[in-house]
Amino acid sequence: MQGLKRASLADTIATLAEVIGPTFAKGVIIRRPTVTRIAQRLDLDGRGVRRMQRLRATYGTGPLVLNLPFRTQVLVMAPEDVHRVLDDTEVFSPASREKTAALAHLEPHASLISEGQDRAVRRRFNEEVLDSKHDVHRMAAQFVAVAEEEANRLLREAGTEGDLEWGPFNAAWHAMVRRVTLGEAARDDEAVTEMLAKLRQAANWAFLHPRRKGLLAEFHARVDHHLQRAEPGTLAAMIAAADKQGNEAPSHQVAHWLFAFEPGAMAAFRALALLAAHPEGMARAREDVATAESRAKLPYLRGTVLEALRLWPTTPVILRETRQETAWGADSLPRDAHLIIYAPFFHRDDERLDNAHRFDPEQWRDGPRAAGWPLIPFSGGPGICPARHLVPMLASAVLAPIIMSRDVSVVEPGTLDAGQPMPGLLDAFSLRLRLAPRAAA
Repeated sequence: MQGLKRASLADTIATLAEVIGPTFAKGVIIRRPTVTRIAQRLDLDGRGVRRMQRLRATYGTGPLVLNLPFRTQVLVMAPEDVHRVLDDTEVFSPASREKTAALAHLEPHASLISEGQDRAVRRRFNEEVLDSKHDVHRMAAQFVAVAEEEANRLLREAGTEGDLEWGPFNAAWHAMVRRVTLGEAARDDEAVTEMLAKLRQAANWAFLHPRRKGLLAEFHARVDHHLQRAEPGTLAAMIAAADKQGNEAPSHQVAHWLFAFEPGAMAAFRALALLAAHPEGMARAREDVATAESRAKLPYLRGTVLEALRLWPTTPVILRETRQETAWGADSLPRDAHLIIYAPFFHRDDERLDNAHRFDPEQWRDGPRAAGWPLIPFSGGPGICPARHLVPMLASAVLAPIIMSRDVSVVEPGTLDAGQPMPGLLDAFSLRLRLAPRAAA
């Protein structure tokens, strides 16, 4: 294990400008479309990866302490250190100050920013309801039916031939999520999604934005109203049936699910673009659907969704905070040190990965890359996302009817080409796909 290195002031400024600044400017809790569009045009994510590679060449693979006052800020540079940090949530807590300040705007009692006994209870509750231990959720049949209904509704609205853009796709996705989570009566309750979006916009500013307490209370009351129905065939019904200790704060866990599902929409839309740009991949995906014993088990389509998350992580930074002084080689990290894992560096490191910029869904068939390299679209360790199976399952179920009934091509951006490296960022907001009647096989 290598000890700590300290970055020069010049390299610290460069890191803030090329890695940390653009990541937070795009919006960590909810994406800012204009900034995301600029980031794609200027290849800011690619620049961030290249900056991290230069830091590694200069300082080695030990944790790199940025030259900043007031608080220890550390970039995690090596795969083995990523695993060490993610595998120990007692020492390296997910409830960092920055994350807590942000998520408290919308879900102050969510598992992710809870600690101690509260975290244990809420984490167990999340895993039980989201069926985290299984690739296929126990209510998969009901959920997949809803996903297919919303996909087919989207196709009817799009027409036999025309363009598919982010707005309609995202609206169909959220309708599906509300039905799966809260029930049929919530399908058209767009207000709950809009209220959450407003809270997330405030959360982007973390400490710097005042809490919208009235809106927060109204949002949770609305979620609770839906949960009280416990409609059969929904996550709400599973919440009602779950064994509870009294401090689960269900509406706060649901708030996180509703928030975290939107990156799933981005991954699904980008996955559709990847298939459109890779004809061989599209053929494999269609074969996957045609021969599947169940639409809940579509390994190639799931791999495509995971590839979209690898190529363009929807959680680009994973934050942890030390809860005690921690030895690191011959050195030590102080209590309250802030650790930053920049996922694009590990996902797109072309100095270490031969497939860094290629579409390679096959690598997900047997789990993440072998030899311990951290592909971490859903984080890792005890703090791994409890919906890591449910989101790809639902995304695959949404994509299946689209690819089986339409030919899909990429209109915008024109740079998505199977013969070229995949771009550092694919802006879902400006992505435009062309749908056409599917040619006869």
